[in-house]
Amino acid sequence: MKSKYFDMEKHVEEEHGGSASRLREFILGWQDGLVNVLGIILGVAAATSDTRIVIIAGFAATFAESISMAAVAYTSTKAEIGYYQSQHDKECEWIEQKPDIERAEVYEVYYRKGFRGKLLGQIVKKITSNKKVWLDFMMNEELGLQKPSADKPVQDAILVGLSAVIGSLIPLVPFLFLPVKTAMLGAVAISLAVLFAVGFVKAKKTVGTPWHEGLEMMVVGGLAAAVGWLVGAVLGGSLPG
Repeated sequence: MKSKYFDMEKHVEEEHGGSASRLREFILGWQDGLVNVLGIILGVAAATSDTRIVIIAGFAATFAESISMAAVAYTSTKAEIGYYQSQHDKECEWIEQKPDIERAEVYEVYYRKGFRGKLLGQIVKKITSNKKVWLDFMMNEELGLQKPSADKPVQDAILVGLSAVIGSLIPLVPFLFLPVKTAMLGAVAISLAVLFAVGFVKAKKTVGTPWHEGLEMMVVGGLAAAVGWLVGAVLGGSLPG
């Protein structure tokens, strides 16, 4: 029974589930887009001095990466929903067919939490007297699963796809206004600065040390940039023109 004063499920979803999930999905798409495109355009730029080729390669990578990331977000979330439903159906079946075993599992969960004696028995009786409450308890406490929203796959796909586009465009901006060699330095500087800032803010919003998270995200971007530049420099000078 829900309190008329406070909706706990809504509070958990809004304050802990929804916002944290959206932040995670945004950073996933944004960071992946920025780091991948930065590595690609530095590799192309190291192999050629043609700004047009670099920009074309960058935009091609941007949209291919964004569509791919959106598709991965959609299919992975669909798989998450499918797994939840399969476990939900299995728990329903066990509660119906083997209630004694499921009741013993409720007992064990609260026993491990430190409850004993009459109070423990009352808790188990209360939970198992309502099949919906019982089922929700087994899904949350025993399996550690939270029910995903039915429209979450589409939401995740859109968020990851758009954030990947935004992230991918950041290292491309200098190439729209500067010569290739100067733009390479600009792309690295802007990308690393933005990566650090996002890592710093992420730690502020979640957990972790802001400076450590910022530097960690910046190092990941720096490694991708170095690998992309190295591949372009080596192949650009060794392959026949």
